[in-house]
Amino acid sequence: MKRETQNILLILLGGALVKIAANGDYLRYVKPAQQPWIIVGGGVMVLLGAVAILRDLRAARTAGAAPDRQHGAGDGHAHSTRPAWLLLVPVLAVFLIAPPALGADSVIRTEARVPASAAAANSAAFPALPAGNVVPLPVNEFVSRAGWDTAGTLNGRTVSLTGFVVHTGGSTLLARLVISCCAADAFPVTVRLRGGEADHLASDAWIQVTGQVVPGTATRDNSYTPDFTPASVTTIPAPKDPYEY
Repeated sequence: MKRETQNILLILLGGALVKIAANGDYLRYVKPAQQPWIIVGGGVMVLLGAVAILRDLRAARTAGAAPDRQHGAGDGHAHSTRPAWLLLVPVLAVFLIAPPALGADSVIRTEARVPASAAAANSAAFPALPAGNVVPLPVNEFVSRAGWDTAGTLNGRTVSLTGFVVHTGGSTLLARLVISCCAADAFPVTVRLRGGEADHLASDAWIQVTGQVVPGTATRDNSYTPDFTPASVTTIPAPKDPYEY
């Protein structure tokens, strides 16, 4: 690969990193805490590429138009740069078409589980839920309480959950993907929706539901997927940050 191609690729890749960090698309891949490192890394790549291009231009201006004795026009060793330029395709894809966040397909392919922090506690002592008619909860906390809280702090309480729809095995689930660092380590937490209110919604549609847990339904046999009786189901736009932590 020619130096010119290398430098252009370096600038484009660095620019793509800065772009997704600035517009929030990076949240499809990593945790929010990684944003400064993405910006710094992308900026360094752009700077290195620009410095290399300026250095090569200065060297070419100094050398003038002297012929290349080792690789003259008739030496029969010309090589196509087409394969090198194909490396631009994934970089341009990041610029123009950011891949979507993980969704229903990932949930179906990966067994749901309770978050590791709750599983390690075995039978965790969860604090009581705050006062209020409807308590908003992250899905991973809801699943943790449903599967491991021996005090039953969810029982009889109306909560609000936000997630995306998954249809699998004749059931309709509300799901979220939990990540520790990046999308590569994502695992799903799921809630089975009773009543059929969300059955007609498309997979990956984002919804907010209010309702109550069915006590005792989150077990090891069903991968700690509690049943949930909705009082309301509302479709919402996909959030900028699709993951939980």
